[in-house]
Amino acid sequence: MSVDKVKKFFAELGEPDKVVEFEESTATSEQAAQVLNCELGQIAKTISVLVDKKPVLILMSGDMKLDNKKFKEKFSTRPRMIAVDEVENYIGHAVGGVCPFAVNDGVKIFFDESLKRYDFIYPAAGSSNSLVKLYLDELDKYIKSSGWIDVAKNK
Repeated sequence: MSVDKVKKFFAELGEPDKVVEFEESTATSEQAAQVLNCELGQIAKTISVLVDKKPVLILMSGDMKLDNKKFKEKFSTRPRMIAVDEVENYIGHAVGGVCPFAVNDGVKIFFDESLKRYDFIYPAAGSSNSLVKLYLDELDKYIKSSGWIDVAKNK
């Protein structure tokens, strides 16, 4: 199970209690925000796309949507979402639990600027009912990113 990979990942970093599991589903940003009683934007959704046939993850605030024009300016191609039945193969986590931890080798991860509105965020942790609380200054500690980008639609 994917959540077990994420728990192992954090345990190896000396943070065995970082992953929190819930009885309720946290598979969507809306569900997670309701379970945590927090702002929708604090839920860090992980968008899975292909760029030049290679998997890319974009960690973005849960209240934002991908801006196709900004994406094309950044990556010189239109965004191509990974098909639901292919996500686990490409990323290492199934839809509903896709997260930036313990992903397959070669997956590039970017942070969207929309996350900077918050002191802390909640990314998924490998299952449809698990999350991790991360302060923004911890992102680089736990996630090997390819940097910050701005590909969210302006509200």
